[in-house]
Amino acid sequence: MKKYLVLFLILSFVTFSCSTDEETSSDEPNEVLEEETRLNVSYGAHPRQVYDLYLPEGRSNDKTKVIVLVHGGGWTSGDKSDMSQFVSFLRDNHPDYAIANINYVLAEIGVPAFPNQFLDLGRVISQLTTQQNDLQIQPQFGLVGTSAGAHISLMYDYVYDTNSQIKFVADIVGPTDFTDPFYSNDPNFPLALQLLTDESAFPAGTDFAVALSPALQVSASSSPTILFYGDQDPLVPLTNGQSLASALNAAGIINSFTVYEGGHGDDWSPADVLDLQQKLESFILTHLPIE
Repeated sequence: MKKYLVLFLILSFVTFSCSTDEETSSDEPNEVLEEETRLNVSYGAHPRQVYDLYLPEGRSNDKTKVIVLVHGGGWTSGDKSDMSQFVSFLRDNHPDYAIANINYVLAEIGVPAFPNQFLDLGRVISQLTTQQNDLQIQPQFGLVGTSAGAHISLMYDYVYDTNSQIKFVADIVGPTDFTDPFYSNDPNFPLALQLLTDESAFPAGTDFAVALSPALQVSASSSPTILFYGDQDPLVPLTNGQSLASALNAAGIINSFTVYEGGHGDDWSPADVLDLQQKLESFILTHLPIE
């Protein structure tokens, strides 16, 4: 009897020890992922189909959302390096977000911009979504675009984001309405729009000035949008910002519209640039919160 009692005590001790070890092991914190930068990540066969990806420390696929930067350049020029100041601002002020700073295939003779550049942005979104577990990101996105990049961002959200993954768009001096007299009264504009557009990608009889104008594509499913424009912009008229803000208000879409003294953003005062950063920061935290 004594022998069995000793055996029982030994087995009880072993069982208790194993249970304690398992509990201790399960309570140990998961490994914290280090900050990581991946440059020129390919998302297609073309040399321009690359993006820089900035992954924050401590990221996880249940909280780390993504801000996508889209450069300008009239759809025919520009580079992701043009958005370096935004990269620095976001990394300094929003260190818990992942950032994708993208290039897209530029338009040239025989290589139209529309809808190819919208689709390039979609390819980035799709690739990041597919890799969410490997990257440890949550596939919810905010778009920040300047000039032509703002137009691309707005069009993607208002027309192509069928899965509602975009949670906000920041439009900095983006063209929004090609039916505006600023464009329609320009005798060179119809030819320019024709050269920029792959007509075979749209239904016959499409009015491209309408179909490619974000202000005319706003719907109840459009994302919250923050707008910044200059009151003396020689490239994109203030009326384009006003048209978009009016369309968003009519559709009941949350929006913020700020007008600065100056042109296409490159001559705005330091105080105005700081104001833009503060408003953008608040918009990000409201509409793409880290929970």
